[in-house]
Amino acid sequence: MNDMMSPAATAERTSPAAYSPGLEGVIAAESAICQVDEGAAGLRYRGYAIGDLAEHSSFEEVAFLLLYGHLPSRGELDTFSTQLSRESGLPDGVRRFIDSLPPNAHLMDVLRTGISWLGLVDSDADDGSRDANLRKAVRLLAQIPSLIADSYRTMTGDKPAPSPNGGFAEHLLHLVGTAARQEATDAMVQALNASLILYAEHELNASTFAARVTASTMTDLHGAITAAVAALKGPLHGGANEAVAAMLAEIGRPERAEAWLREALAHKRRVMGFGHRVLRQGDARSDIIRRHAERLSRLCGDHTWYDIASTLERIMLEEKGLRPNLDFYTAVAYRLMGIPQALSTPLFVCSRITGWCAHVIEQQDHNRLIRPRAIYRGPTPRPYEPLDRRG
Repeated sequence: MNDMMSPAATAERTSPAAYSPGLEGVIAAESAICQVDEGAAGLRYRGYAIGDLAEHSSFEEVAFLLLYGHLPSRGELDTFSTQLSRESGLPDGVRRFIDSLPPNAHLMDVLRTGISWLGLVDSDADDGSRDANLRKAVRLLAQIPSLIADSYRTMTGDKPAPSPNGGFAEHLLHLVGTAARQEATDAMVQALNASLILYAEHELNASTFAARVTASTMTDLHGAITAAVAALKGPLHGGANEAVAAMLAEIGRPERAEAWLREALAHKRRVMGFGHRVLRQGDARSDIIRRHAERLSRLCGDHTWYDIASTLERIMLEEKGLRPNLDFYTAVAYRLMGIPQALSTPLFVCSRITGWCAHVIEQQDHNRLIRPRAIYRGPTPRPYEPLDRRG
């Protein structure tokens, strides 16, 4: 069989015009889940503007919307919330895994492995139907906060925090935030609720695309989510909010912010939390979380981190024309809530699990194996030489 392509076929398959590094601008799927709106809305989940959802909805309502396609009635929401509470416990095998964790483990690695464990023992492990995947999605949404909090406490030796009877955001904040030092305030719960909504979904970002590529092989939902967690860990994606928190801690005081930033720019160091591959005119989600960060700063009587961030924002706009993305002021809000820096990216998973699962289900509902091509840049055809004739 002759594997050589004709010159015309070669040109067609390797034309630079067909090449988009990082798949930028390439349309790879049709979706009814999320619309990136360059207008005032910024983002829409199944048609609803992100600002309206963040101001008026609970995270549970938005999770239901992403998974089931509509905002819940009161009865549906009560049933959904009861499911989340009932499914939040971890199986014995996963708890034994947590007990074996080394103290220096990265929590995103723990999540990746823990989610695989949950897939092994899930009651619907052998069922890949749509209904079973929805049940798995609800269980994962309920289990991941416990997986994060229990793992973190095992590695740090902290005591378990008492759990309140409130909603998802309040429960999560008590698990990972202020409970060891002070009571969570209503403003903190509202800020975390908004953050969870803002992070819940964002079209074909790297982790969601990883989940859809994996799901397109018709593998199980937990396998696709494990791939998404691995992608999210990277500092150019979900790890960016952890990197912003580290940057704020390094600067330390508002009076150091301008000099630190100008030195970073002079040495061409990457400044985390600014710019976005898709939202080039600014991220509407950033404005929403910025307002929560400013309010928390005022109520907590601690303006240090907000003042550092404000200085960085002003200079980056003046010097680079770049605006902050969602990660930037989220780092300020999380710090004021008493959320440890190591938990910044895992909290992203608590939220984005809803979008990931919605995309996995959507992908498999109308599946086509995702299999792109590459432009070959290697050596031209050359003859094979037997081993005894080489060199």
